[in-house]
Amino acid sequence: MPKIEINKKWITHIVVWGIIGVFPYLMMLRSGFSLPFSKYLLYGGFWYGVWMLVFYINYLWLVPNFLLRHKTAIYLILNILVIFGLSISYHWWGEHMFRYYAERFPIEPNEGPGTWSIDFRPPIWIEIIRDAFPLIIITIISSFIRVSEEWRKSETSRKEAEKALTESELQNLRSQLNPHFLLNTLNNIYALIAFDTEKAQESVQELSKLLRHVLYENKDQFTTLSKEMEFIQSYIELMRIRLSSNVTVEAEYDLAPNSQTPIAPLIFISLVENAFKHGISPTEPSFIKIRFSEVQGVVRCLIQNSNHRKVGYDKSGSGIGLEQVKKRLNLSYPNKYSWHYGLSNDGKEYSSSLEINTR
Repeated sequence: MPKIEINKKWITHIVVWGIIGVFPYLMMLRSGFSLPFSKYLLYGGFWYGVWMLVFYINYLWLVPNFLLRHKTAIYLILNILVIFGLSISYHWWGEHMFRYYAERFPIEPNEGPGTWSIDFRPPIWIEIIRDAFPLIIITIISSFIRVSEEWRKSETSRKEAEKALTESELQNLRSQLNPHFLLNTLNNIYALIAFDTEKAQESVQELSKLLRHVLYENKDQFTTLSKEMEFIQSYIELMRIRLSSNVTVEAEYDLAPNSQTPIAPLIFISLVENAFKHGISPTEPSFIKIRFSEVQGVVRCLIQNSNHRKVGYDKSGSGIGLEQVKKRLNLSYPNKYSWHYGLSNDGKEYSSSLEINTR
């Protein structure tokens, strides 16, 4: 890919210089001059070559080695030497060509109205300054083009670095989330082993389904919404195994069948975990309501649960889950999500409403 871009750049240079070289000659022909192209190149080709020389001395050497390295004084001094050195050379060439044509095509003095005599030519230093002016313009254009190209390259590199950093941070968050999720689940299974071995075995089977999703669907930056919902359903079923009869769990999925909407993997699991962690009590009536919906690429997750303080022996979680959700949302969906959560006024109900625009 970089080779193609370089070729395109230099092809553009060739085309532009070709137009610059031929255009004045075409304009001369339109004005009625019958100057052969060979003679046009003999005189004008030198000046044209000087333009190209000044351009590429700046473009290939002076700008990258001095201006871009903040050696501005050296850059200016060298440019002055190049410009006036070539202006003097051009002036010498002009004098040489003037004598060449004067010897072969003598012109009578005062041949017509407006004819200048050689005696009225301006001083040499004024002609040199006059010839240096277009070279200064060429230098400015050359420097501007090269600096612009380097700026675009640095911007591209910066964006690629930012993208790599974002992907690295996302991968780091996912690697943190998996142990956090497994820690909570294993604690739940550990609690089941003490009083219901059969349910504990069922929990291990459900956990194996979840691990399959974590291992194979969590590698990429996005998975499909249908696969993510299968994972959420498996998790809820795993949690149901350990619940007592005083807990009501409702789960609703208002989604298109087999939805292929891309979604960040495991983006909802911490919210669901949080509901089971704080929403159930072994003694008091408890409820958890979970609803997922999708409308034209906008995915909504609404979770409501009763709020209970954790008892001393409950080790389910260390409070990092919701913080990870916020970080992942900022990295995966910057300015494309809204998330509101908190307790009711009486402190008995907790709600979390997350809306993600996946378009």
